[in-house]
Amino acid sequence: MKNLKKLALLGLTAAMSLSLLAGCGNGTTGNAETPDANSSAPVTESQAPAETTPAATGEFTTVEAGKLHMSTNAAFPPYEMIKEDGTFEGIDVEVAGAIAEKLGLELVVDDMGFDAALLAAQNGQSDMVMAGVTVTDERLEVMDFSDSYATGVQVVIVKEDSPIQTVDDLANADMIGTQVATTGYIYCSDTPENGGYGEDHVTAYESGALAVQALVNGQVDAVVIDNEPAKAFVEQNEGLKILDTEFAVEDYAIGVQKGNTALLDAINNALAELIEDGTVQSIVDKYITAE
Repeated sequence: MKNLKKLALLGLTAAMSLSLLAGCGNGTTGNAETPDANSSAPVTESQAPAETTPAATGEFTTVEAGKLHMSTNAAFPPYEMIKEDGTFEGIDVEVAGAIAEKLGLELVVDDMGFDAALLAAQNGQSDMVMAGVTVTDERLEVMDFSDSYATGVQVVIVKEDSPIQTVDDLANADMIGTQVATTGYIYCSDTPENGGYGEDHVTAYESGALAVQALVNGQVDAVVIDNEPAKAFVEQNEGLKILDTEFAVEDYAIGVQKGNTALLDAINNALAELIEDGTVQSIVDKYITAE
């Protein structure tokens, strides 16, 4: 299928069904290799990146003592979204909270643009980024990634009366909408020789919601975005539909600053336990029901 040749994701060795990939790691009970699993970790929120001065936490460091800062773009349901009271919820938020608890830390959610969330983790302004992030060759050059914890599917949203009825029809689109810095943008803006449509035929928006609004307004012919938020956007906007054919399949992982091996090991160990005991699956099932 078109664009699937790009999905040879590096560093992900475990396969999972529907929404989970089994992570690998050892038990966790006291430090970077064995974090404390008994501490509570309430979720707090922030609209700015964390302070950049590291604070020691066992054998690994975090940007703020006693806290685990997660940068994200909270406009990506059901992985991260803002509730009416201004707090955050979603698969990534709850998985991050469970990881923080395993590490004996308090989770802090730093909400920003998707590109900024990636940069915050890359530059050490946040401890990790979780925002439905796919591992790509380019991102592996500037960040390290955890084992995968979920599978994402890229799909195409069009108007119900659109002449675009298959993924192959995207080649005839005048303009395709995506969210900035996402794999949807990377795939679509690539050259035709590499399976893309060229930068001249792609417009990147700050959020998926803005891309979908552009589709409603007739500014783009289609939107390429992850399946779960696509479902939410189609439900909210009458006259739209998702094409039956998947555009791409990819794995989600947690990004950390390159070289921060101690924190990455601690995250992987905690994640492995949470997958093994069914916590991650229960979180996914809470937000994504079987069709």
